[in-house]
Amino acid sequence: MKEKKQKWFNYLGDYGALISLVLIVALISIISPEFRTSGNFLSLLRQSSINGFIAFGMTFVILTGAIDLSVGSVLALSTALCAGMITIGVPAGAAMLASLLIGAFLGLISGMLVTRGRLQPFIATLITMTAYRGLTMIYTNGKPISRLGESMLLKSIGKGDVFGIPVPVILLILMFAFFWFLLTKTTFGRHIYATGSNWKAAELAGVNIRKTKIIAYVISGVMAALSGLILLSRLNSAQPTLGSGYELDAIASVALGGTSMSGGRGKIYGTFIGVLIIAVLNNSLNILGVSSYYQDVIKGLVILTAVLSDRKR
Repeated sequence: MKEKKQKWFNYLGDYGALISLVLIVALISIISPEFRTSGNFLSLLRQSSINGFIAFGMTFVILTGAIDLSVGSVLALSTALCAGMITIGVPAGAAMLASLLIGAFLGLISGMLVTRGRLQPFIATLITMTAYRGLTMIYTNGKPISRLGESMLLKSIGKGDVFGIPVPVILLILMFAFFWFLLTKTTFGRHIYATGSNWKAAELAGVNIRKTKIIAYVISGVMAALSGLILLSRLNSAQPTLGSGYELDAIASVALGGTSMSGGRGKIYGTFIGVLIIAVLNNSLNILGVSSYYQDVIKGLVILTAVLSDRKR
Protein backbone atom coordinates (compact mmCIF):
# COMPACT_ATOMS: atom_id res chain seq x y z
CA MET A 1 0.00 0.00 0.00
CA LYS A 2 2.81 2.36 0.95
CA GLU A 3 4.67 1.57 -2.29
CA LYS A 4 1.56 2.27 -4.38
CA LYS A 5 1.09 5.59 -2.60
CA GLN A 6 4.73 6.53 -3.28
CA LYS A 7 4.36 5.58 -6.95
CA TRP A 8 1.28 7.79 -7.15
CA PHE A 9 3.16 10.76 -5.70
CA ASN A 10 6.06 10.11 -8.07
CA TYR A 11 3.62 10.04 -10.98
CA LEU A 12 2.14 13.36 -9.88
CA GLY A 13 5.65 14.77 -9.55
CA ASP A 14 6.50 13.75 -13.12
CA TYR A 15 3.24 14.55 -14.89
CA GLY A 16 1.17 16.65 -12.49
CA ALA A 17 2.24 19.95 -14.06
CA LEU A 18 1.41 18.75 -17.57
CA ILE A 19 -1.99 17.44 -16.47
CA SER A 20 -2.70 20.76 -14.73
CA LEU A 21 -1.73 22.70 -17.88
CA VAL A 22 -4.04 20.64 -20.08
CA LEU A 23 -6.94 21.04 -17.64
CA ILE A 24 -6.44 24.79 -17.29
CA VAL A 25 -6.24 25.32 -21.06
CA ALA A 26 -9.35 23.19 -21.62
CA LEU A 27 -11.31 25.04 -18.92
CA ILE A 28 -10.35 28.53 -20.10
CA SER A 29 -11.04 27.57 -23.73
CA ILE A 30 -14.58 26.64 -22.75
CA ILE A 31 -15.12 29.81 -20.72
CA SER A 32 -13.57 32.24 -23.20
CA PRO A 33 -13.69 31.76 -27.00
CA GLU A 34 -11.21 34.65 -27.30
CA PHE A 35 -8.60 32.59 -25.46
CA ARG A 36 -8.53 29.76 -28.01
CA THR A 37 -7.76 31.91 -31.05
CA SER A 38 -4.47 31.29 -32.88
CA GLY A 39 -3.48 34.94 -32.49
CA ASN A 40 -3.90 34.75 -28.73
CA PHE A 41 -1.86 31.54 -28.49
CA LEU A 42 1.01 33.12 -30.42
CA SER A 43 0.85 36.16 -28.15
CA LEU A 44 0.80 33.87 -25.11
CA LEU A 45 3.89 32.00 -26.29
CA ARG A 46 5.72 35.24 -27.04
CA GLN A 47 4.91 36.55 -23.56
CA SER A 48 5.94 33.27 -21.92
CA SER A 49 9.45 33.53 -23.38
CA ILE A 50 10.31 36.46 -21.12
CA ASN A 51 9.55 34.49 -17.96
CA GLY A 52 10.83 31.30 -19.58
CA PHE A 53 14.45 32.38 -19.92
CA ILE A 54 14.54 33.65 -16.34
CA ALA A 55 12.88 30.46 -15.07
CA PHE A 56 15.41 28.27 -16.90
CA GLY A 57 18.24 30.10 -15.17
CA MET A 58 16.41 29.96 -11.86
CA THR A 59 16.06 26.18 -12.25
CA PHE A 60 19.84 25.75 -12.19
CA VAL A 61 20.15 27.87 -9.04
CA ILE A 62 17.30 26.12 -7.20
CA LEU A 63 18.60 22.68 -8.17
CA THR A 64 21.79 23.52 -6.26
CA GLY A 65 19.69 24.25 -3.17
CA ALA A 66 19.91 28.05 -3.51
CA ILE A 67 17.69 30.85 -4.82
CA ASP A 68 18.17 34.04 -6.84
CA LEU A 69 16.03 37.05 -5.97
CA SER A 70 18.13 39.43 -8.06
CA VAL A 71 17.04 38.34 -11.57
CA GLY A 72 14.57 41.20 -12.05
CA SER A 73 17.19 43.76 -11.06
CA VAL A 74 19.83 42.07 -13.24
CA LEU A 75 17.38 42.34 -16.13
CA ALA A 76 16.79 46.04 -15.47
CA LEU A 77 20.46 47.02 -15.07
CA SER A 78 21.78 45.03 -18.03
CA THR A 79 19.00 46.38 -20.25
CA ALA A 80 19.56 49.97 -19.16
CA LEU A 81 23.29 49.69 -19.86
CA CYS A 82 22.58 48.14 -23.26
CA ALA A 83 20.19 50.97 -24.16
CA GLY A 84 22.70 53.52 -22.93
CA MET A 85 25.44 52.07 -25.14
CA ILE A 86 23.18 52.13 -28.19
CA THR A 87 22.27 55.79 -27.63
CA ILE A 88 25.95 56.83 -27.61
CA GLY A 89 26.62 55.08 -30.90
CA VAL A 90 27.71 51.56 -29.98
CA PRO A 91 26.46 49.08 -32.65
CA ALA A 92 23.33 47.28 -31.44
CA GLY A 93 24.89 43.82 -31.85
CA ALA A 94 27.90 44.75 -29.72
CA ALA A 95 25.67 46.39 -27.10
CA MET A 96 23.45 43.31 -26.93
CA LEU A 97 26.46 41.02 -26.49
CA ALA A 98 27.79 43.36 -23.79
CA SER A 99 24.40 43.16 -22.05
CA LEU A 100 24.66 39.36 -21.84
CA LEU A 101 28.21 39.65 -20.46
CA ILE A 102 27.00 42.19 -17.90
CA GLY A 103 24.27 39.74 -16.86
CA ALA A 104 26.91 37.04 -16.45
CA PHE A 105 29.07 39.36 -14.34
CA LEU A 106 26.15 40.38 -12.11
CA GLY A 107 25.26 36.71 -11.63
CA LEU A 108 28.91 36.01 -10.81
CA ILE A 109 28.79 38.60 -8.01
CA SER A 110 25.75 36.89 -6.47
CA GLY A 111 27.45 33.52 -6.77
CA MET A 112 30.61 34.84 -5.12
CA LEU A 113 28.63 36.29 -2.22
CA VAL A 114 26.97 32.90 -1.67
CA THR A 115 30.11 30.77 -2.04
CA ARG A 116 33.08 32.91 -1.07
CA GLY A 117 31.18 35.25 1.21
CA ARG A 118 29.25 32.33 2.72
CA LEU A 119 26.04 34.32 2.87
CA GLN A 120 22.67 32.64 2.77
CA PRO A 121 21.42 32.71 -0.84
CA PHE A 122 18.28 34.57 0.20
CA ILE A 123 20.27 37.30 1.94
CA ALA A 124 23.00 37.50 -0.71
CA THR A 125 20.58 37.91 -3.60
CA LEU A 126 18.36 40.25 -1.59
CA ILE A 127 21.44 42.47 -1.27
CA THR A 128 22.26 42.30 -4.97
CA MET A 129 18.60 42.77 -5.91
CA THR A 130 18.50 46.03 -3.96
CA ALA A 131 21.92 47.22 -5.09
CA TYR A 132 21.36 46.49 -8.79
CA ARG A 133 17.98 48.20 -8.73
CA GLY A 134 19.56 51.23 -7.10
CA LEU A 135 22.34 51.31 -9.70
CA THR A 136 19.71 51.17 -12.44
CA MET A 137 17.93 54.17 -10.97
CA ILE A 138 21.21 56.07 -10.66
CA TYR A 139 22.24 55.28 -14.23
CA THR A 140 18.88 56.17 -15.75
CA ASN A 141 18.14 59.00 -13.31
CA GLY A 142 14.77 57.33 -12.88
CA LYS A 143 13.81 57.99 -16.51
CA PRO A 144 13.35 55.69 -19.52
CA ILE A 145 16.16 55.46 -22.08
CA SER A 146 14.75 55.64 -25.58
CA ARG A 147 15.86 56.74 -29.09
CA LEU A 148 17.45 53.38 -29.81
CA GLY A 149 17.54 53.74 -33.58
CA GLU A 150 16.31 51.31 -36.20
CA SER A 151 18.56 48.26 -35.72
CA MET A 152 16.99 45.23 -37.41
CA LEU A 153 18.88 42.91 -35.07
CA LEU A 154 17.43 44.53 -31.98
CA LYS A 155 13.95 44.66 -33.49
CA SER A 156 13.96 41.05 -34.65
CA ILE A 157 14.90 39.50 -31.30
CA GLY A 158 11.66 40.66 -29.72
CA LYS A 159 9.32 41.43 -32.60
CA GLY A 160 10.51 39.25 -35.47
CA ASP A 161 9.15 35.91 -36.61
CA VAL A 162 10.27 33.00 -38.79
CA PHE A 163 7.52 31.34 -40.85
CA GLY A 164 4.98 32.88 -38.50
CA ILE A 165 6.70 31.67 -35.32
CA PRO A 166 7.91 34.52 -33.06
CA VAL A 167 11.68 34.72 -32.70
CA PRO A 168 11.48 34.76 -28.85
CA VAL A 169 9.57 31.45 -28.98
CA ILE A 170 12.21 29.90 -31.25
CA LEU A 171 14.95 31.09 -28.88
CA LEU A 172 13.04 29.69 -25.91
CA ILE A 173 12.78 26.25 -27.54
CA LEU A 174 16.47 26.29 -28.47
CA MET A 175 17.50 27.24 -24.92
CA PHE A 176 15.21 24.57 -23.52
CA ALA A 177 16.89 21.93 -25.72
CA PHE A 178 20.36 23.17 -24.74
CA PHE A 179 19.62 23.20 -21.00
CA TRP A 180 17.92 19.80 -21.20
CA PHE A 181 21.09 18.39 -22.75
CA LEU A 182 23.27 20.20 -20.21
CA LEU A 183 21.36 18.84 -17.21
CA THR A 184 20.76 15.28 -18.41
CA LYS A 185 23.74 14.42 -20.58
CA THR A 186 26.77 16.18 -19.10
CA THR A 187 29.00 15.90 -16.06
CA PHE A 188 28.13 19.46 -15.11
CA GLY A 189 24.45 18.52 -14.99
CA ARG A 190 25.21 15.66 -12.61
CA HIS A 191 27.22 18.06 -10.45
CA ILE A 192 24.24 20.42 -10.28
CA TYR A 193 21.97 17.64 -8.98
CA ALA A 194 24.62 16.30 -6.62
CA THR A 195 25.23 19.73 -5.13
CA GLY A 196 21.56 20.18 -4.33
CA SER A 197 20.98 16.63 -3.12
CA ASN A 198 23.84 16.41 -0.62
CA TRP A 199 26.65 18.90 -1.03
CA LYS A 200 28.85 17.26 1.60
CA ALA A 201 28.71 13.89 -0.12
CA ALA A 202 29.19 15.59 -3.50
CA GLU A 203 32.27 17.39 -2.22
CA LEU A 204 33.73 14.15 -0.92
CA ALA A 205 33.08 12.66 -4.37
CA GLY A 206 35.20 15.39 -5.95
CA VAL A 207 32.53 17.88 -7.05
CA ASN A 208 33.67 21.50 -6.91
CA ILE A 209 30.67 22.90 -5.03
CA ARG A 210 31.71 26.54 -5.23
CA LYS A 211 32.38 26.42 -8.96
CA THR A 212 29.09 24.62 -9.64
CA LYS A 213 27.04 27.18 -7.70
CA ILE A 214 28.84 30.13 -9.27
CA ILE A 215 28.20 28.80 -12.78
CA ALA A 216 24.52 28.31 -11.88
CA TYR A 217 24.28 31.98 -10.84
CA VAL A 218 26.11 33.08 -14.00
CA ILE A 219 23.59 31.14 -16.12
CA SER A 220 20.78 32.81 -14.18
CA GLY A 221 22.29 36.25 -14.84
CA VAL A 222 22.71 35.62 -18.58
CA MET A 223 19.12 34.40 -18.91
CA ALA A 224 17.81 37.47 -17.08
CA ALA A 225 19.81 39.70 -19.44
CA LEU A 226 18.43 37.82 -22.47
CA SER A 227 14.88 38.44 -21.25
CA GLY A 228 15.80 42.09 -20.88
CA LEU A 229 16.91 42.27 -24.52
CA ILE A 230 13.57 40.88 -25.66
CA LEU A 231 11.72 43.46 -23.58
CA LEU A 232 14.02 46.20 -24.88
CA SER A 233 13.20 45.15 -28.43
CA ARG A 234 9.46 45.12 -27.81
CA LEU A 235 9.28 48.39 -25.86
CA ASN A 236 12.04 50.20 -27.77
CA SER A 237 13.10 51.76 -24.49
CA ALA A 238 14.68 50.74 -21.18
CA GLN A 239 12.43 51.44 -18.23
CA PRO A 240 14.17 51.83 -14.84
CA THR A 241 11.48 49.70 -13.17
CA LEU A 242 11.74 46.94 -15.78
CA GLY A 243 11.73 43.41 -14.37
CA SER A 244 10.18 44.30 -11.03
CA GLY A 245 8.57 41.18 -9.55
CA TYR A 246 9.79 38.91 -12.33
CA GLU A 247 11.65 36.74 -9.83
CA LEU A 248 8.29 35.69 -8.35
CA ASP A 249 6.94 34.38 -11.66
CA ALA A 250 10.20 32.55 -12.28
CA ILE A 251 10.21 30.88 -8.87
CA ALA A 252 6.53 30.01 -9.30
CA SER A 253 7.26 28.40 -12.68
CA VAL A 254 10.09 26.31 -11.23
CA ALA A 255 7.98 25.22 -8.26
CA LEU A 256 4.99 24.38 -10.47
CA GLY A 257 7.27 22.31 -12.68
CA GLY A 258 8.05 19.97 -9.80
CA THR A 259 11.56 21.14 -8.93
CA SER A 260 12.21 20.74 -5.22
CA MET A 261 12.77 24.09 -3.53
CA SER A 262 15.39 22.41 -1.34
CA GLY A 263 17.39 21.38 -4.40
CA GLY A 264 18.59 18.15 -5.97
CA ARG A 265 15.37 17.14 -7.73
CA GLY A 266 13.61 18.56 -10.76
CA LYS A 267 13.62 18.77 -14.53
CA ILE A 268 13.95 21.60 -17.02
CA TYR A 269 10.98 20.05 -18.82
CA GLY A 270 8.89 20.67 -15.71
CA THR A 271 9.99 24.29 -15.60
CA PHE A 272 8.91 24.71 -19.23
CA ILE A 273 5.45 23.42 -18.32
CA GLY A 274 5.40 25.71 -15.27
CA VAL A 275 6.22 28.69 -17.48
CA LEU A 276 3.30 27.84 -19.75
CA ILE A 277 0.96 27.48 -16.76
CA ILE A 278 1.92 30.94 -15.47
CA ALA A 279 1.54 32.40 -18.98
CA VAL A 280 -1.89 30.80 -19.42
CA LEU A 281 -3.00 32.07 -16.01
CA ASN A 282 -1.81 35.61 -16.74
CA ASN A 283 -3.32 35.60 -20.21
CA SER A 284 -6.67 34.10 -19.26
CA LEU A 285 -7.13 36.27 -16.17
CA ASN A 286 -6.47 39.37 -18.28
CA ILE A 287 -8.96 38.21 -20.93
CA LEU A 288 -11.56 37.55 -18.23
CA GLY A 289 -10.96 41.02 -16.81
CA VAL A 290 -9.76 39.87 -13.38
CA SER A 291 -8.12 42.65 -11.37
CA SER A 292 -4.31 42.52 -11.08
CA TYR A 293 -4.72 42.46 -7.28
CA TYR A 294 -6.71 39.24 -7.46
CA GLN A 295 -4.21 37.87 -9.96
CA ASP A 296 -1.44 38.22 -7.37
CA VAL A 297 -3.57 36.35 -4.83
CA ILE A 298 -4.21 33.54 -7.32
CA LYS A 299 -0.51 33.29 -8.15
CA GLY A 300 0.29 33.11 -4.44
CA LEU A 301 -2.17 30.25 -3.97
CA VAL A 302 -0.70 28.45 -6.98
CA ILE A 303 2.82 28.72 -5.53
CA LEU A 304 1.57 27.54 -2.13
CA THR A 305 -0.08 24.50 -3.72
CA ALA A 306 3.11 23.64 -5.61
CA VAL A 307 5.32 23.94 -2.53
CA LEU A 308 2.96 21.92 -0.33
CA SER A 309 2.80 19.27 -3.04
CA ASP A 310 6.60 19.14 -3.13
CA ARG A 311 6.80 18.71 0.65
CA LYS A 312 4.21 15.95 0.51
CA ARG A 313 6.20 14.10 -2.15
